[in-house]
Amino acid sequence: MSIQRLFIANRGEIAVRIVRAAQSLGIHTIQAHSEADADMLAVRMADEAVCIGPAQASKSYLDVDAVVKAAKDAGADAVHPGYGFLAESPRFARAVTDAGMIFVGPSADTIQSMGDKVSARQAAETAGVPVVPGSDGRVNDMDTAAEIAQRIGYPVMIKASAGGGGRGIRIAETPEELAKFAPQARQEAEAAFGDGGIYIEKVIREPRHIEVQILGDGTRAVHCFERECSLQRRRQKVWEEAPAFGLPEATRTAMCDSAVDLAEAVEYRGAGTVEYLYDARADKFYFIEMNTRIQVEHPVSEMITGLDLVALMIRICGGEDLPVTQDEIKLNGHAIEVRLNAEDPHKKFMPFPGVVGSLDLPESDGIRVDHFLYEGYQIPPFYDSLIGKLIVHAQNREAAIDKMAGALDAVKIDGLKTTIPLHKALATSPDVRAGRIHTQWLEPWLEAGNLTPETGGAS
Repeated sequence: MSIQRLFIANRGEIAVRIVRAAQSLGIHTIQAHSEADADMLAVRMADEAVCIGPAQASKSYLDVDAVVKAAKDAGADAVHPGYGFLAESPRFARAVTDAGMIFVGPSADTIQSMGDKVSARQAAETAGVPVVPGSDGRVNDMDTAAEIAQRIGYPVMIKASAGGGGRGIRIAETPEELAKFAPQARQEAEAAFGDGGIYIEKVIREPRHIEVQILGDGTRAVHCFERECSLQRRRQKVWEEAPAFGLPEATRTAMCDSAVDLAEAVEYRGAGTVEYLYDARADKFYFIEMNTRIQVEHPVSEMITGLDLVALMIRICGGEDLPVTQDEIKLNGHAIEVRLNAEDPHKKFMPFPGVVGSLDLPESDGIRVDHFLYEGYQIPPFYDSLIGKLIVHAQNREAAIDKMAGALDAVKIDGLKTTIPLHKALATSPDVRAGRIHTQWLEPWLEAGNLTPETGGAS
């Protein structure tokens, strides 16, 4: 194990998670923080902390040169990027390794090839992974886009080649909408990612979003089964499960095996995720992208396998061969995670940063809370509203939903508005309990007025 001093280039709950995993391995932790995050929990927990700049993320967490210099000056021999910020920046990964440190993640070349959705799609096709019908590469002019759309049939999705998080995406139902929306997608992608490239895909009606957790050491890869991530608002996940419900065993096996094939084809190192759209009516799945980092929802995969994915990725990137074989990874029970955001779901999910008052986060057998809160902590208004994740594990899905409902009732976070009412309402929804959900289910459900003080309680 060559990592002795780990620099954590992130904040919030994932920083806390990395500190704990690294310290469990006997590694000295160095926590990066902005001026606004000087009092965050990970700073208190780490062995030492370093300020990397002002509150603005662009001048701190997103400043490649500042982060690399801080890590080098602190004597770090490795850098963990967490998720978000610079986690999927090939420039950052390259700068870390050029400075003589280990990047806890895949190589810069892998990040670059899989971060561009066009090259990722081509890599998937080469590895024999099914892809959604669409353009073979980037689309550079409207005539080509119109020809592709006509060939594969409307509706089509216009997607940014770079980036993620639902940005740079438009759906066109007609040739007229394609002509209108394609330039918009280009502009949004250029503004968000500095890359205006787009490509065209066939829209799969009412798909489910299923992703496979993988681990690789650059040569060999394994999967840790799949996660169901179909409950989404504005293409952002709000409730995740493992394993996916109602998935035929042959389909599960084929999907997980294809993720391993792709991971080995791109010589993947560390923890990553291969994402698919699943057409339940046709029982077909299609590759959409690969996330070259640890995911927000990784705890549900840990709960059903008993693995510590963050510790494993540190060990692998520190030089160990993959320490588990596929037959050693067993699926046990069902896990659900809900994202706790400092938002008021009764007021169109308006952000609600504030001071944490009385705090009660019940953790017991089968209930876990990943967070960065403590009583008296001021939530900074400058960053993502995610404040924690509530995760439960039970022997089956019905029992897991029941356990989640009980855990949500027991959580107490005074001083903030949170998304707990949304999750309480979802836990009682007949559609959710029956698995009648897909990626376009949640927003119409909200617009229909299903979230009320009666169904979810106060924020």
